[in-house]
Amino acid sequence: MKVRIGIGSGGGSPTELADLVDRLEKLEVDSLWLSEHLSTPAVDPLVGMAFALGRTSQLKVGTGVAVLPGRNPVLLAKQLSSLALLAPRRVLLVLGLGPARLEDRSAFPLPEARGETRPAGTVGRRGAVFDEALEVLRRLLREPQVTFHGEFFDFTEISIGELPTRPLEIWLGGSTPAALRRIGRFGDGWLATGVDSPERVAAGIAEIQRNAAAAGRRIDDDHFGLSLRVAFEPPPAEAVEALRRRFPDSDPALVLPVGWATTRKLIGEYIAVGVSKFVIHPFSTPGGWPSILDSFAAELMPLEN
Repeated sequence: MKVRIGIGSGGGSPTELADLVDRLEKLEVDSLWLSEHLSTPAVDPLVGMAFALGRTSQLKVGTGVAVLPGRNPVLLAKQLSSLALLAPRRVLLVLGLGPARLEDRSAFPLPEARGETRPAGTVGRRGAVFDEALEVLRRLLREPQVTFHGEFFDFTEISIGELPTRPLEIWLGGSTPAALRRIGRFGDGWLATGVDSPERVAAGIAEIQRNAAAAGRRIDDDHFGLSLRVAFEPPPAEAVEALRRRFPDSDPALVLPVGWATTRKLIGEYIAVGVSKFVIHPFSTPGGWPSILDSFAAELMPLEN
């Protein structure tokens, strides 16, 4: 497996993105990951991806994760295909079910369905839209012309123009049973989020492969990743308590490791259960991004192979 470790910018503002991108390129960091944080100063993930790719020649840039339900999959396919043609092999795509804040879901309105009787905001309906949008997106990124007649999307002989020579992979986030089933059926890989131990990641990988096999497919063993928050000083008591509430059966040190040595050890444990791609999200940036990135390069990049 190819071990690769990237940086997640979290809620970083657009004003600091240019310096961050330049530093990552200079240090030859594998990848930058941009999350969907609508109600914060953070840059939009697709806009930020285009900016970062246009400013660099080596850095890979990913969405970790971007919301799919509520986006038009045809237009998204065109945007992603354009980026992949402009920056070959540097576009990394991870999609998810919904924004982290429930209040932001109204910004991702779902399409109407024929015969729909459930309220528009229900989770089940969002999941059904997600599944169908994934099918639309996958086909448009691989086929020169697509006709699709589904419950939510209906079109005839749509083409998005030139396609990348290498089909763009679609990775998925999430960790619920429904998310693991969806990854097995539709995903090219898994970026684990909200998972609190190597054992649970291992169980998630096994469940994904079981669902993939049931659908007549298999996820590449090299296509399992993890988003990992890292602290560089003991987190405040309220942050630890929040972790305990979210993961009542887990050691907070597994969910939010403190320091590079602890992080290296934990990454080794995840590699042992089949994880090979990591996105490190600094819990805070004492000393600023330059200090964090220099330490990241020295402490974690030697783990890559």
